[in-house]
Amino acid sequence: MCGAIRYAVQGQPRYAVMCHCDSCRRAAGSPVVAWASFSLGRFTILRGEPSKFQSSPSVTRTFCASCGTSLTASRADRPDDIGITICSLDHPEVFPPNHHSFMGDKISWMRLDDGLPAYRRYPGAPDNA
Repeated sequence: MCGAIRYAVQGQPRYAVMCHCDSCRRAAGSPVVAWASFSLGRFTILRGEPSKFQSSPSVTRTFCASCGTSLTASRADRPDDIGITICSLDHPEVFPPNHHSFMGDKISWMRLDDGLPAYRRYPGAPDNA
């Protein structure tokens, strides 16, 4: 938002998602967060140094200390993967999400009418019913 942190990603994401989990909602102060997941080797910080926050034992989030913009999330169990907040990109329309995840945590007043698949947890999880 302020330009203190600049980053680049290359290629297409592994996936793009609208996440409704409690942790993402709280970190962003928003009812949903759009994420795109990339191989860590396709992500480069061009300027600045993001601040880090460990939001759970296995998740580290980064943000801009100057303006507070949420930037990335990484998981200890997926060391080669980095999630970027799609709306922190200069052109967020390039990576439209293709599903909703963690609908079990969705805020009750949030209404969805985009026709995208929605999962209780995430695609392929055993408890998506």
